[in-house]
Amino acid sequence: MKGARIFLGVTGGIASYKAAALTSTLVQRGAIVDVVLTPEAERFVGALTFSSLTARPAYVSLWDMPERIPHIRLVREADVAVVAPATANVIAKLAHGIADDLLTTALLAARIPVVLAPAMNDAMYAHPATRENLATLRARGYEFVDPERGYLAEGETGVGRLASEDRILEAIARVLARRRSLAGKRVAITAGPTREAFDPVRFVSNASTGAMGIALAREAALRGASVTLLLGPTLLEPPAGVEVVRVTTACDLYDAALAQAAGTDLIIASAAVADWRPESSSESKVKKTDADLVVRMVRNPDVLAALGERKGTSFLVGFAAETDDHERNAREKLARKRLDAIAVNDVRDGRGFGTGENALALLWGTADRRDLGAGDKSALAARLLDAVEELMGCS
Repeated sequence: MKGARIFLGVTGGIASYKAAALTSTLVQRGAIVDVVLTPEAERFVGALTFSSLTARPAYVSLWDMPERIPHIRLVREADVAVVAPATANVIAKLAHGIADDLLTTALLAARIPVVLAPAMNDAMYAHPATRENLATLRARGYEFVDPERGYLAEGETGVGRLASEDRILEAIARVLARRRSLAGKRVAITAGPTREAFDPVRFVSNASTGAMGIALAREAALRGASVTLLLGPTLLEPPAGVEVVRVTTACDLYDAALAQAAGTDLIIASAAVADWRPESSSESKVKKTDADLVVRMVRNPDVLAALGERKGTSFLVGFAAETDDHERNAREKLARKRLDAIAVNDVRDGRGFGTGENALALLWGTADRRDLGAGDKSALAARLLDAVEELMGCS
C-alpha cells in the first residue's frame, strides 16, 4: 500500500468515527490519503482530525480551494476511492447521479475503482429502495465491503454495522493489487449482439445486451490495459477510458476483430454473433400479405474461428452460451476453434442475458476448470480476469 493514493469519503453516520482509525492505519502503511467529509459527517468528527492524521487538507465543501477544482483533481490523482461509512442517503445519491456536495460530485467524476462500505440501521439496509440502489451500483462496477451483524447505535442488533477495519483494508489492497496488473497490455473485447437485416426495419438478432463484455472492458481498463471494445448494437453505455468500435453485422465484426487482432496481448470474444444472415436484404420494407414468407439464410463468417487461426501470440478467450451439455460442447468449441480458454454459461430460459446476474465456469487445456460462481457481471468480470491473468502469467 506504500505510495498508493487513496480518496477517502466519510459520510454522516455514527460509524464515521471509525474512519479516523482507518485513516491512521492507511497512513501508517504508507498511503497518501485525501479525506472528503460530507457536512453531516462533520457533525460527528471534525475535518481537523483527518488533516492532523494525514498532514494534508481535509475537504468538506466544493468551495474549499475552488481554484484547484477539488472534485476533479482529487479523484484524478487517486488510485482508488473508498467511502466508509457509506450511508443509505449517499448510496441513493450515487445510484441516481445526484451530486449536491463535494463527495458525490467527486465520485460522479471518478474513473477509478470505488469501494463502498455501507453502515446503517438494519431496517434501512433491508429496505427495497436501498437494495435496489445497491444492485444498481454493483451493476455499474462499484465494489462493496458488506456490513456485519452486530450491535447498532440504536441499541438494536442486526446487519448494518460497518465492516471491520481489516475487511476494508483487504478490499482496498485487493483493488490496488489489480490496478496495474494489465499495464502495458493491449486487450480487445467483442461484446453485444449482431443484427442481420431482412429489410430496413426487420433483422435477425438475439437477446444479448453486451453487459458482460462492457464489464470486462471496464475491468481491464481499471487494471491498466489499453482496451478496444468492439461493440454491437446495444442501449448500454460503454465505459470511459476505452476505445469503442461500433459494429452492426457479423461481417462488420469479422473485419473489425481481425484488424484488431495483430499485436493484441489478450482477446476476449464475448459477443453473441449471429451464425446466419438473410441471403438478401430488401431496400424497402417488405409488406405483409396473406401468403407465408420463406427467407433463405446463409452462414456468416466464423469470427472466433478466424481469430483462433490468426491469434499468433495473443491469448484468446471465447464464450459458450449453452442450453444443453454445457461443458462438453464448450470443450469441443475450445479445441475446434483453437482457443486458449473458454467461459461457459447456461442460457436456458434467458439466463445470462441482460444486465442482471450470470454464472460462469472457465475451461482450458484438456480437463482444467475453474468455477467462477454466480454474481453480477462486474464481479464475474473481475474473477474471469483474475483467472486469465494467472494463465497468461501476469500475476
